[in-house]
Amino acid sequence: MATEELRADARNNRDQLLTAALNVFRERGVDVPMKEIADRAGVGVGTLYRRFPDRDALISAAASAYLAGLAAAAATAWREEPDAWAALARFLRECVHQGVGGLAAAIEPVAHSRIRADPKLIEVRDAVTDLINRMTTQAKADGALRDDIGPVDVAKLMTLQIYTRPGESHPATIDRVVDIMLDGLRAR
Repeated sequence: MATEELRADARNNRDQLLTAALNVFRERGVDVPMKEIADRAGVGVGTLYRRFPDRDALISAAASAYLAGLAAAAATAWREEPDAWAALARFLRECVHQGVGGLAAAIEPVAHSRIRADPKLIEVRDAVTDLINRMTTQAKADGALRDDIGPVDVAKLMTLQIYTRPGESHPATIDRVVDIMLDGLRAR
């Protein structure tokens, strides 16, 4: 029993560290002190280094978690929405709300070669790409998405970063900008 509890505790620490790393990388880039990530996760630096022996290991794990999160969001939107347009719109909105652009800007330049070389990361990346292809193809076939919009365009829009002026609601600002963007993507 104690071993299972330790495993659950270790898994919880790993999840907390990955969540903290993703948030810190999104906010400040990948060159932040490792102690800051450990502090944000509520664990000691020793725990961080037991789970991730160096910065590269943490960045690789964060890249994997980042891509897995995108795949899960795309799959959920595809499964739960009534049509491809609604799925695509939901997925893009979630990407912008989650700050995918900031995270991609921080992680992908550093982890690009790893993402292209690691079979697990390739599999997850391909799952995201496949779902975006399916959404765009079907939304065009349904007459909802402009014919000149493709998966590469969608991938770029996923990383949209929105500045919010002081005193403005960040979620409301994001929703307004995404509404404008989606209106521009709709077939006429």
